[in-house]
Parts: sequence; structure tokens; C-alpha cells
Amino acid sequence: MKKINEIGRAAKEASIYTASLSSEDKNGLLISLANKLEENIDEIIKINKQDVKIAEKNGVKAAFIDRLTLDENRVKGMADGLRQVAGLPDPIGEVVQMRTLPNGLQVGQKRVPMGVIGIIFEARPNVTADAFGLCLKAGSATILKGGSNALRTNMCLVDIFRNALESEGAPADIVQLITDTSHDTANEMMRLNKYIDVLIPRGSGRLINSVVENSTVPVIRTGEGNCHIYVDESADLDMAEDIVINAKVQRPGVCNAAETLLIHENIVEEFILRITNALQKNKVEVRGDETFQRVEGVVPVTEEDFATEFEDYIISAGVVGSLDEAMDHIRKYSTGHSECIVTENYTNAQRFLNEIDSACVYVNASTRFTDGNQFGFGAEIGISTQKLHARGPMGLKELTTTKYVIYGTGQIRK
Repeated sequence: MKKINEIGRAAKEASIYTASLSSEDKNGLLISLANKLEENIDEIIKINKQDVKIAEKNGVKAAFIDRLTLDENRVKGMADGLRQVAGLPDPIGEVVQMRTLPNGLQVGQKRVPMGVIGIIFEARPNVTADAFGLCLKAGSATILKGGSNALRTNMCLVDIFRNALESEGAPADIVQLITDTSHDTANEMMRLNKYIDVLIPRGSGRLINSVVENSTVPVIRTGEGNCHIYVDESADLDMAEDIVINAKVQRPGVCNAAETLLIHENIVEEFILRITNALQKNKVEVRGDETFQRVEGVVPVTEEDFATEFEDYIISAGVVGSLDEAMDHIRKYSTGHSECIVTENYTNAQRFLNEIDSACVYVNASTRFTDGNQFGFGAEIGISTQKLHARGPMGLKELTTTKYVIYGTGQIRK
């Protein structure tokens, strides 16, 4: 494997090429990459099975295996994702603003590529295609570092991409994969600020925190999702059950899945047995407070549980006496990702929207909608839980920066 500095230097050189590409050129490359994925489905699945087999042998939990596994539909989905990116409006070159000063200077702000974007992620090999496709459309080169569990799959995908780029006359180093999955190499990447312009971690809270704490490269914090659903005393309980089950069960291993359920004490008699049974029927382990523990099979909840992003068929649960108590709980444990209130009370809904400070705040809808595609933005690189530069689903625009362009007619400063 190349040394990290060599990878960085090659990416910086390749970024000059990507920044010069027209929208038509970038879209053509993306379509070619999508076609090559579909042409190599059998090989991709064959290689992926090796990663899955090793992960299962190592006792990796089921939700993690689900994120790791590729089948024909998922590979086609990755290819379709690249085609969707090709169909999105190109943000590069957009003039954000332009005005004329009293001295005649025209001062404008123009959207431009980041340059080199580094992505550190764990066991979702679809991120390899999604991230590279978005970075390419945004005019940047990409350095990828996936986890050890998906190494073979990621190597296969990146080899396909690099061969496709070369066949189209583009430099292969537009995309590179760091194949050394050690922490030391990750730390080297985090300090490659000479070449990498922004670093985006995707995965567990542990990974994200490590990058945020150790990187000298600017970081966009994404993904960690300790998401809450609060069922208010005025809630439509049929709706509440549907939302809770969807948010927890539809895909428990993703960052927008619900991890904590809070219900108002006034609906305990009507709802606690009902929702607990529904969760248990869907193989969810309920870790509840003393009130929830009255229901058979509920495990005692701990302080740590309330602070945990399980990414699994587990949910922490508690009873609160008021909206204020629910919001206090959320403020204490939330990672700032996605929170939901189920209520028919307009005032409570508006208070929740105004007073809960997370990237996405819902009234009467599943947290599973926190997704660039679901929001109508197209593909996204991740969910930003920070407040600078980008917040919430990050699409193409969030992968760019701006610069000022100034037109003069010979003005000099006096």
C-alpha cells in the first residue's frame, strides 16, 4: 500500500482534474461507474460473502451484519444511487451573490469544490459508492478508509471504480482506498491537513468521537444518533404505535432509528402494555424504568442505556410526567440527531419544535425519514449533528465551499 503522504499527494493532484470537469463530464463518469458496478455484480457479491463469513465467525451482531451484506438488489441500488447523483443539479459554479460597490467593484461569491474529501467509515460498503459519487459530482477527489470488516468488499469496489475511471481517460487517483485498517493509520489520515481539506466520519459514536478529538483536518461530525420518540398524553395511540415500531424496527442498525421511547404518565394504562408487546413481537428487547418493568419481559434500564445508540433490536423506555420532563430527558441524552413528538396538542407540538435543539425535529412522523433522499435532496453523505457549515442531511451543496470573485476596472485602494 502507498504511504499516507503519497495517497494525499496523489489525491491533491487528482483534485485539480476533478475541479476542472464540466457537469456533463462528471455525469458521464458517474453513469460509467454505475454501469461497471452492475457488470460486476457477481464478483462483488462473491467478495462480500467472504467479509460476511468472517464477521459472522467473529460474532458480530446481526444489525452490523445487515449493514455489511450486499446482494443483487443492494448493488443495483448503489448503481442507481450513482445515476441519481448524475441527475442532480451541479452546485459548482453557482454564483451565490453578486453586488456592485460604490467604487465600481463587482464582488460575488461563487460555489467551488472542497478539493480533497476524506471519508472514514465502518461496515457499510454502500458508503464507498455513495460517498465517492457525491464527492465526484461536487468536484472533489476522495480518500476512503473503511473498517476491517468490509475491507475486501471495499477493495473490490474501489478497484472497479479506478478501472472505470482509467477507461474513461480520467486519473484513477480521483478515488483511493486506505487498505491498512489500523488505528495508527487512521490517526495519520486525521493529521493529513496538508492534503485533505475536510474529513467526514460515518459510523458509531466511538469512531466519530475519535475523529473529532484527534483530527487536525477540519471535521464535519455526522451520524451518531441517540434518537428519541416522546408519546404525549394527547397522542393518537394507533399513530404512536405505528411510528414507534417503524422508527425502531424498520432498520435498527442505522443512525436515524429510535433508541429511546418516552411516554406520558397519563397514558400508561392505555399504552404501556400495548407498545411493549408490539415491540417484543418485533423481537425488540425493551429496557424500561420501574413502570415499564410491570410488563413481563422488560429488562431494567440503566443510565448508560439512556445514553446509548444501540444500533440493534434494543430500546430504552421511560415514563415522564410532562412535556417539560420529556424535553429535559432528551436534552440530557440526545446526540442532536433526530427527535419526535407524537401529539394532537398544537401548543405542545410547537414547543417541542422550538425548544428541542437537534438537527431534525419531528411532529407525528418516524425519525427514519432523516435522510437526504427522503427529504427530496437526492443522495447524501451523512447526517451532520453539528452547527457549523452543515446541519442535518448533507447533500451536494454541503460538500462544496465558496470563494469571493471580484471584477474591477482598474480600481486601486487609496
